[in-house]
Amino acid sequence: MSGQRGQASLELLAGVPALLLAGLVALQLLATAYTLHLADGAAEAGALALAAGVPPKPAARAALPGWAGGRVRVTATDGRVAVAVRPPAPLPGISEALEVESSAWARPADG
Repeated sequence: MSGQRGQASLELLAGVPALLLAGLVALQLLATAYTLHLADGAAEAGALALAAGVPPKPAARAALPGWAGGRVRVTATDGRVAVAVRPPAPLPGISEALEVESSAWARPADG
């Protein structure tokens, strides 16, 4: 009987880190998906600002939450507003690898 108890303890010790890793991966995927949703909204806000004759970059940045301030890159050329955002991650390399980008197009107000 004690041999089986030892086996169960060993399986528990091996299983807990695997479950924690799976949970962390799932949370990172959720954070990345949420960041893509935010990038979509920011690109749309920038395109709407461009259509209204307002500078699109500040409008796109204003559509993002505060934590994204240093993680965002906004470009606007020929009516296309592109927003790239790095999701929050425990390591900077992971954040850079999972960067998401979204774009929206609008006819500029003067054109």
